[in-house]
Amino acid sequence: MTGGTSGIGAEVARELASRGAQLILLTQQPLTDAFLIDYIMDLRNSTNNELINAERVDLSSLHSIRQFATKWVDNAPPRRLDMLILCASTLTPMGGKMAITEDGMESNWGINYLANFHLLSILSPALRAQPPDRDVRIIMATCSSYVGGDLSSITASSPATASQPPPSKSPSAFNPSTAYATSKLALTTFALAFQKHLSAYKRPDGAAPNAHVLLVNPGFVRTPGTRRYLSMGSLLGLAFYLATYPFWWLVLRSPNQGAQGFLHAAMEAGFGRGEAGGWLVRECREAEYARKEVQDEVIQRELWELSERTVERAEKEGAVRRAREKKENEVGEEAAKGAEKGKEGKKDAGERKSGSRRSKKAG
Repeated sequence: MTGGTSGIGAEVARELASRGAQLILLTQQPLTDAFLIDYIMDLRNSTNNELINAERVDLSSLHSIRQFATKWVDNAPPRRLDMLILCASTLTPMGGKMAITEDGMESNWGINYLANFHLLSILSPALRAQPPDRDVRIIMATCSSYVGGDLSSITASSPATASQPPPSKSPSAFNPSTAYATSKLALTTFALAFQKHLSAYKRPDGAAPNAHVLLVNPGFVRTPGTRRYLSMGSLLGLAFYLATYPFWWLVLRSPNQGAQGFLHAAMEAGFGRGEAGGWLVRECREAEYARKEVQDEVIQRELWELSERTVERAEKEGAVRRAREKKENEVGEEAAKGAEKGKEGKKDAGERKSGSRRSKKAG
C-alpha cells in the first residue's frame, strides 16, 4: 500500500495489521531512514504482527516506480498479491506555486494520477495471474473535489494537461484546487477503465476474473495534507490553523474515521463477488458517481492513451538524463583520479629531489 505512514493510510495500515494482514508499505524514504525503521518497529509491536515490511518507491519518479513494479512482476515464483491500497496523494497549499516532479510533471497530476496509472499498468499481469480462488482488490482514494476537475484537454497532442498549464501561460494561472480536482477526476476515470481492462482478460484456466477495483471517498479528514493546504504552507497559516483548531476538529473527520471506508472496501465480502467492480464507496456504502463522464468509454480510452504517451516520453527523457549524468560523473571521477595521481607524482618527484641533495651533501 502507498501512503501508509501518515494520515488515513497510517490508520488503515494499523487496522489491517492488527487483524493479521501481511503488509508491504511503499514509501519514498530510504529503508535505512531512522523514522521509517522506528515506525515499522512500533507498528509491529503495537499490533503484535511481524509481517510488516517496507519497499522504497518514490511516486514522483516514474523510474523508481518501474524499478519496483518490474522487480515484483519478474519474481519467480510469482508473489502473492491479494490487495493494493493506494492512499498516497499530494495537495498544493492554497496560493502555493506549481511544483514539478522529477519527470517534469505538475506534482498533483504526476503523483495523484500518473504514478498510480504507471504502477498499475506494470502490475497488471501480477494481478491477473493470481489463482482464481483469491479475492483480489485494488482500492484507490478519491475525493469529492473530483467533481470540479477538468479533462477537456485529454485529446490534445501537447503533454500539458488541465492541471498543468501550457508553457505559454504564466505560472500564476496555476490553481491548486483545480489541479487536485483534475488529478482525482483522472484517477476516477482511469479506475473504471482499469476494471474493464481486468474484466476483459481471458484466464488460461477458464475461470472468471477475480480482480475488483474500488474507489473510496473518505470525506474531509484532518490529515497532514489537509493541514498543509489550510495553513497555506506557511508558519503564519499554521498559527492560524492551530488557533482555529477546535473548529476544524468539529468540521473535519479524524484519520481513523476516514479510514473506515477503506476498511469496508477491503473486508466487505460482497465486493468480492461477481465480475462487476468499479464501485464507489462513501460512508461505508456504495454510492453513485456525480460525474457521469467518468464512465464514458471514449474519455477513458483517450485518457489512457494520453497517459501512455506521457509516460513513454517522460521515461525516454529520464533515461537520457540519467545516462548523461552517469557519463558526467564518470568523467568527473576520472578527472579527480588524474589530479590525485598528479599530486602523488609531484610529491614523489619532490622526495627524489630532496633525497639527491642529501646524497650530495653526504658525499
